[in-house]
Amino acid sequence: MLLADFDYHLPRELIAQQPLARRDASRMLVLERETGKLHDAMFSDIGQWLRKGDLLVLNNTKVIPARVFGKLPTGGVLELLLLRQSEPGVWEALARPSRKARPGTVVQFGSHVATIVERKPEGMRVVRFDPPDISELQQAHGEVALPPYIKEKCGDYGRYQTVFAQVDGAIAAPTAGLHFTPELLGALRQAGIETAIVTLHVGLGTFRSVKIDKVEEHVMLPEEFELSEFAAGQVNRTLAEGRRVVCVGTTTVRVLEWQADEVRSQNTEAGMQNSEARAATGEWRVRAGKGQTNLYIYPGYEWKVVGALLTNFHLPKSTLLMLVSAFAGRERVLAAYEHAIEQRYRFYSFGDATLIV
Repeated sequence: MLLADFDYHLPRELIAQQPLARRDASRMLVLERETGKLHDAMFSDIGQWLRKGDLLVLNNTKVIPARVFGKLPTGGVLELLLLRQSEPGVWEALARPSRKARPGTVVQFGSHVATIVERKPEGMRVVRFDPPDISELQQAHGEVALPPYIKEKCGDYGRYQTVFAQVDGAIAAPTAGLHFTPELLGALRQAGIETAIVTLHVGLGTFRSVKIDKVEEHVMLPEEFELSEFAAGQVNRTLAEGRRVVCVGTTTVRVLEWQADEVRSQNTEAGMQNSEARAATGEWRVRAGKGQTNLYIYPGYEWKVVGALLTNFHLPKSTLLMLVSAFAGRERVLAAYEHAIEQRYRFYSFGDATLIV
């Protein structure tokens, strides 16, 4: 497959620059993946498209103030985008201007001193802070790093967190979850829809541009995740009972599919080879665990766990668009995007949602 196969033209004015006044006031385009049929809906009505017994899987990662600014010995300013803490005080980061972040360079961040230890592939730097605890620095002087296509200042950075965000570690929000309110989640639970929590810290792997023409040759950078014993048990009961796992966002998809194991089932009929049949007969399970995933999903992927997907609209030529295309079919997804553009949906992080059922 070619990268150009996942391209489309988006008018710039459709890129949402601010969140709506109410989280659940966004629109939602529903795509039936078996037929390609589209439905224009409101996110607040998502319960009409879910079923009693569905398991809604949420990502509880919390966006950290990942952008910090320090003073170089020359008096200039060095910006670091903190990606991941590998050990106390040691971070992988992107630097700007990168030419000023050579190994050995010492940068002053208020009462903290940072030393550039190493240069790694993809322009990353390894940075050591002294003292190692920089939480106060981040809270007092750090900034949330909004995506570069958002040109306006966000009036309320709390709107770039989900209402269920708990675990610090992401450099960007799992945006499909931004549409939920506590009241809507409560109403869904009352309607018999369960919720499960996983963690994947959104990092550079999710948003790194694909720079290779041949899709299959791209390599995802790893991101940290955790799937608890409790959440794995919820998912496995759902699969065993033939109910539907509904992933909120591509991040939850990658956690569950990465942790999926094939198991034998006495109920499996001979000749059932496709993944949907195996899931329906309880042949797939997920295992609890934590670590890193670099799972890269593009068309041709064999699905194991996911039964429906809630997500936002994604950038052209992105791994996120490829994942969605793998789930619903490239032609149907691009047709849905064309419809969304014609109907003036709002795109990307602060934009509207799509539900693929």
